[in-house]
Amino acid sequence: MLIALNKPYGVLCQFTDPAGRPTLAEYIRQTDVYAAGRLDHDSEGLLLLTDDGALAHRLTDPRHKQVKTYLVQVDGQIGEAALQALRAGVVLNDGPTLPADAVSVAEPDWLWPRDPPVRFRKSIPTSWLSLTIREGRNRQVRRMTAAVGFPTLRLIRTRIGEYALNGLAPGQSRLLD
Repeated sequence: MLIALNKPYGVLCQFTDPAGRPTLAEYIRQTDVYAAGRLDHDSEGLLLLTDDGALAHRLTDPRHKQVKTYLVQVDGQIGEAALQALRAGVVLNDGPTLPADAVSVAEPDWLWPRDPPVRFRKSIPTSWLSLTIREGRNRQVRRMTAAVGFPTLRLIRTRIGEYALNGLAPGQSRLLD
C-alpha cells in the first residue's frame, strides 16, 4: 500500500508526539503505515506513507537517488548566478551537494495560503524557484538556498520520483497504485 499525503505546515512526520503537537495521526486513519522519508514540521507538501518496507527503502535510500522536487520561496530576488551555483552543487558543512535542477518560477496560481502566513516585508521582495535534488540530507534545500544567499521562507515538496501532489489540498491523502 502506498498513500500520498499533502502534509500541512506545522505537522510532524510521526504518528505520536508526547508534547501534543500535530501529527500524521490527524490526517491518516490507515493503520500500520509509516512515512517513507521525512518532511520537516515547517515544510509542506508531498509525503509518501507505506506498509511495504522494500518500497520504503527504494524511495528513501540515497543509493537509489530518487529525485525530489520542491517549490521554494526565498528571501530576496534570486538571480541567475545563484541558480547556476545550485545547478553546480554547493558546499555545505557536511560536504558538497550533487548538482540540482534549479529554475526561477512565478508563484503558482494553484498554491494554497499558508497558516501562519510567511512574514511580509515591504522593502525585501521574495522570489520562487523550482529545485530538484537527488539526495536527501537533513534540511538540505534550506541549507542550499542559504548557502547561495537566499534563505528559504516557504518549502513545498511537489514530487518524489514518479509521484506528485497532483492537486491534493493540504491534509488530503489518496491511495496510489
